[in-house]
Amino acid sequence: MAELVFADTSERDDLGAFVARAVRLDQQGIVRLRARAEDRVEAWVATPFDVLATRSVAGSVTPSDVAVAGSELLSGLAILRGDRVDPGASKDLLWRSALPPADGWKQVDNLPVTVVTELADQGVAVARENSGPHGTPPASLLDQTVLTVSGSGLDVKIPLRCLFALSGMGFLGGGDTGGDVRVTATDSWLRIDAMFGAVVRRRHALLPLLV
Repeated sequence: MAELVFADTSERDDLGAFVARAVRLDQQGIVRLRARAEDRVEAWVATPFDVLATRSVAGSVTPSDVAVAGSELLSGLAILRGDRVDPGASKDLLWRSALPPADGWKQVDNLPVTVVTELADQGVAVARENSGPHGTPPASLLDQTVLTVSGSGLDVKIPLRCLFALSGMGFLGGGDTGGDVRVTATDSWLRIDAMFGAVVRRRHALLPLLV
């Protein structure tokens, strides 16, 4: 049986806030929990914006890599107030997304959180005016580049969908708290770290397999 163990109650509450946001975006969403060597647990979710979101908390998870239903995990975190939580039954077969590598990341740039928040708010306003038949923004809008940043020999384009994910997961806070948003990248991946979590996306679409 899977088990989450937290360093203290504040870590459990942090994970609970992350999972609550994820479930609000997708009630059928899956959360992948992975142990890290420095006694931390990474939580990953695939957002509706085709962007991964992640947050880490101090603690451990058994088994060391397991996917569970977000709604079940949220219930466990809300009901069991101790430092040990049953995250729910394994849903490993329902996790569809590749995760980025742990190493090879290069610092590209730091952006003021106020600037990123303003761009995200502008994007949301435009999306509301151009929503599709299901109330979602068209892919052509989400794929538009809103920022291009450079550093460490890399030129990295940031699409609107990444800002949507940052905003939807509540990672930017109130937007007026100051501080920076950090952009890192590999040759294949983009990562944006904000106050309450990070979003990750492939920089280039995968080529289809020829059979």
